[in-house]
This record gives sequence, C-alpha cells and structure tokens, in this order.
Amino acid sequence: MSILGQFLGSVIKQGTIAVHHPDGSVEQFGSAADGYPDVAVRLADKGVMRQILLDPRLGAAEAFMDGRLILEKGDIMALIQLLRANRKWERGGRLKEPGPVKLIKDRIAGRLDGLNNQRRSKANVAHHYDLSRDLYELFLDEDMQYSCAYWTSPDNTLEQAQLDKKAHIAAKLDLHAGQKVLDIGCGWGGTALYLNRKFDVEVLGITLSEEQLAVAQERAEKAGVSDRVKFELIDYRDLAERDAGHFDRIVSIGMFEHVGAPNFPTFFRSAANLMTDDGVMLLHTIGRMGKPGTTDAFTRKYIFPGGYIPALSETLEASEPYRLIATDIETLRLHYALTLREWYKRTQANREKIIAMYDERFYRMWTFYLAGATAAFESGGMCNYQIQFSRNRHSLPLTRDYLGEVEQKLRE
Repeated sequence: MSILGQFLGSVIKQGTIAVHHPDGSVEQFGSAADGYPDVAVRLADKGVMRQILLDPRLGAAEAFMDGRLILEKGDIMALIQLLRANRKWERGGRLKEPGPVKLIKDRIAGRLDGLNNQRRSKANVAHHYDLSRDLYELFLDEDMQYSCAYWTSPDNTLEQAQLDKKAHIAAKLDLHAGQKVLDIGCGWGGTALYLNRKFDVEVLGITLSEEQLAVAQERAEKAGVSDRVKFELIDYRDLAERDAGHFDRIVSIGMFEHVGAPNFPTFFRSAANLMTDDGVMLLHTIGRMGKPGTTDAFTRKYIFPGGYIPALSETLEASEPYRLIATDIETLRLHYALTLREWYKRTQANREKIIAMYDERFYRMWTFYLAGATAAFESGGMCNYQIQFSRNRHSLPLTRDYLGEVEQKLRE
C-alpha cells in the first residue's frame, strides 16, 4: 500500500475513493454510504503523491489546478466533501486538553497571518476583489452580494436568500429615517442602496477595492441617490481620524475576515470612535467554532492573502477595552454552505465563459476554493457570526421582539 493509501485508509470509512496510480495500479478505500460521495481520482505522474504528502491542502490544490490530479468520477466538490465529512469538526468522542505548545503555535501563526497595515491591506483586497466584475456577475445574485446569505428555507433561491440577509441585518441595526450609516467594506454597494431605499438613511460605503468602488458609484448614480448614498476609497483607520462621532449606525459584512488578528483592537477602537454615543454596529463575519486557529496555505497564497477567520472569543476580547456592549450574538451554522453550493453550481454552469476570461487553471483554482469553503461550513469548523454592538445600554429596545417585527415588514 502506498503512503497516500495508508492515509486514505485511515480516514475514509464512509463513501468510497479509488486512486489510479501512474503505473496502472488502483487502490480503493471506504464503503458506500448514504450521503457520502463515491469518487475516483487519477494521479498523472509520480510527483503528485509526493506533492500532496508534503503539504496536503496546497499540494492537492496545485496538482488539481495543473491538471495532474484528475477526477475520473465525481468532481472537486465531491472529493473535498468526502475527505471533510469523514473527519467532521463535531465528531464526538472523548475530548482531551490541548497541549500548550499547539495553543501557542496557533496563536502566533494566526497573528502572523494578519499583519495588515494600510498599504498591505489595499494590496490584499485588490488581489481578490479587483478581479473582473464580469466574473462575479456570473455566479453571484443580481445584487452582487458576495457574503453569506440568510436561508429562511433551503428551497429558496439565492436571490431570495440574499434579500432576506439584508432584511435580517437591517432589523438588527434598528434604523430610523435621517440617521447616518457607515458601511465598512461595502462591496458593490447593494446593502448601502437597500438601507437607503427601505429606511431613508444617509449611507457612506467605504472600500479598498477600486473595481468595487466604480461599480457602487455607478449604481448610486443610476438609482438617483448619489447625494445620499456615497462611496469612498478609504481605509477605516483613516476614516476614524476624519469622521469621529459622525455615524448613528455601522454595518460591516464580510470585511472583518480581512482585518487580521493584530488589528482587531484597532478596528473596534475605530468603530467605537466613529459612532455617536448611542450608536449601534452590526458585524457580520465568517468565524471559527472553537479556539483561534490559522489560515491554510492555499487560501493564504491564492484567495485571501492577509485573511484570517476569527474565533468568537478573540473577536469579543478585542472589543472589550472600548466599551462596546455585545447586545446580540447569532451563529449561522449552515447558511454559508447553502450559499457556496449555489455559487459553485453557477460557476460550473459558466465554465466556458470563465475559462475564456482567464484560463483553465484559474477555473480549477476557483472551483477548488468554493468546494473547500463549502466543506469547511458543512463539516469543518467554520460558521458565520452576527454580533450586534452598542455604545449605550439604552440605545436598543428592551427585548428582541423588534427584530422579528421589522424583518417581517421588510419581507412583506
């Protein structure tokens, strides 16, 4: 049995995988089981196994991207799902005390992942978000929401789920006409335009992506609201120096993952200073279930350089010195998995267009990214957190009833 076979044999118990080696031999592992994929892969040359063993995630990703790890049965989503589902994060069993060396190692590595000053932050954002607008239009919803949707039913369309996400977040902001709202990491402007349209609030959206800025400004002009919904290319740290105490509400969706753990305190200090004394903020972020960790090599190299997914503990700890009250915390466990599967399906449907825009290697990289992220939310340690903060204990209604009431009106 090969070294790779020994690993697969120890992991794959449910579902099956067949590995076709360059010499024509075949190794098979696992047994058929409901809900688990059946996969067959072919290694194009002897170097593929060595590459995977040296760095399993990055090695497998690059071998797949280069067309040397070939799917004979199933696709990359099925392969990654099979591996992850056989080693679920919540797999049960007796729990052990983590060793102090590993805890320290993870903490140091996590902080190195996120050393993002202003110049580096802009470069990191450009790496991912300044890709062609045409690419994102192929797999996102019509409002170009590039973050976890909110699925009131798994049978909903992606468009409905993203609309429900905006309603869910808007309810938590407790908005009132005439308020000034800051959208940190505003994407292509969809949320800012939605909040203005539904609540008659003024919105400033900030981003470090020149591509997203151009689209957002174009959309505001087209909607005739560019005097009340403005967008700016500026770092949140610089804005905090300029506009302290200016905003009644702050929303940040899918941006905190790019802040980096060393900058968490700066982020929360900036947010607190940007708010009025009775301000409210809604932070929507991918998060880790459990303790802090590290960013994997594939994601760090190809997808989100400088990115780091925070644990709830380190997020709240960073907010505590700045008198931000965590008034509501919600964990979205499976919503991003549903979102990512829809993005993956749409990416597959537009394969030829994406290859024409970039090339085959880029297409394989993108599908590996979406498949890996899906598995992380279905079987790994990833989730989404929505954390509502307030600077004043009297700012929000006494009970949570208002959330459902506002959300229902928005949906109607």
